[in-house]
Parts: sequence; structure tokens; C-alpha cells
Amino acid sequence: MSEPVAMHMSDGLLNAPTSLLFVAVAVAGVGVALVKARGDLDDRTAPMAGLVAAFVFATQMVNFPVLPGVSGHLLGGALAAILVGPWVGALCVTIVLVVQSLFFADGGVTALGANVTNMALLGTAVGYLTAVALRRLAARNKGGLAAVAFVSALVNTVLASFGFVLEYAIGGQGGVAFGTVAAAVLGVHVLIGVGEGLITAVTVTAVAAARPDLVHLLRGVPQKLELRA
Repeated sequence: MSEPVAMHMSDGLLNAPTSLLFVAVAVAGVGVALVKARGDLDDRTAPMAGLVAAFVFATQMVNFPVLPGVSGHLLGGALAAILVGPWVGALCVTIVLVVQSLFFADGGVTALGANVTNMALLGTAVGYLTAVALRRLAARNKGGLAAVAFVSALVNTVLASFGFVLEYAIGGQGGVAFGTVAAAVLGVHVLIGVGEGLITAVTVTAVAAARPDLVHLLRGVPQKLELRA
């Protein structure tokens, strides 16, 4: 049961038509992100995007325990979206997933479309939308920003795992009953989301304390923030 719990789908977990369907979804979504990201990238944000991608890659290699025999790691969608915006954030996470799949066998090549759809597109989008909905709280002080980052990351993780469950319902062939997979994946990723939320909150507030102008979510905030400890 350990394999279906993992967010990174492996080869053979989805049938061919479903894999191809989500390759198309991923290509379309990443294509839109590529076009939209042009408006967000400049001399200041481009280096930040590189740092975010490198940080997400590194932290995804570090697992933290959530249950006996079950561990999780940062997905990074909400973190990337809060720091560099949803379009650039989606591209950062996509690059990480492609590198992990091709060079580290973390996630199957045939499942790459589903993994990108879940973590780079769905997770980043819902994480960012959650953060935007709570932006007034984030603009109040360091605690508000940390709370918004935490909630956004938690929502990002749970909704990304829901994408996994949906794809398994469409074309799963892992040999495990759908109800068992759904309960395990969603339940475990609520716990993983807590860890994701803590890492995201610490990282976002650290960046904001040093350079609030580099936090995409805080752009346009009317009042001057006091985020230093």
C-alpha cells in the first residue's frame, strides 16, 4: 500500500489512455503558464525563480515522517506561487518534477503528465488562490503571513492529492481498490500538508523579513509591513 500513498505516481499506476489524457492536460497547462509567466519575469524575479526551483528540488529530496512507515516531503506549489506568482511557480515545480522523473526515477515517465497536473498545476493554482483570498491577513504582520502560507500549503497538498485520487478513479490499474486508495491518499496528505504548511510558513516569512519586495503575494499591499523579527 506504500506506492499508492506516494504523491509521485509511478509507471503503470494509470492505464495508457489516462496517462495520455493527463499528458495533454499538463502540456496545455504548462503552455499557458509559459505564456503568462513572461509578464512576471524580470531582472529581479528571474533569479528568484531559479532559487525557488532549486529550493523546492532540494526540499523534495528530504522526507519527514508522518505515520509509522509513511513519510512525506514538500510539494512546493503554494510556496513557489506565493514567492514568484502562480505562472512562474507552476513552471518551477514542473521543472523539478521533470528532472526528478528523468534523472532520479522519482515519479514514472509515463505518469509525468499526471504528476505535473497534480503538483505543478492543480497544487500551485489552489495554493495561490487560497493565499490571494487571505491576502489581507497576510498583509497585517509576520504572523498573518505565516498563517496564510501555512493554510495555502495545506490546501495545496490536499487538493493535489485529490487530483491523484481522481486520476486513479478514471484509469487506475494499481490493483488496489479505489476506496482504499482514496482513503489512504487523502488521509495521509492531510498530515503531510501540515508539514508542508510549516516549511512554507517558515520559508515565506524568512524571505519576507529580508526582502518583502521579492514576495509576489505582497505586491500591491498598501501599507508598509513590519516583518522583521
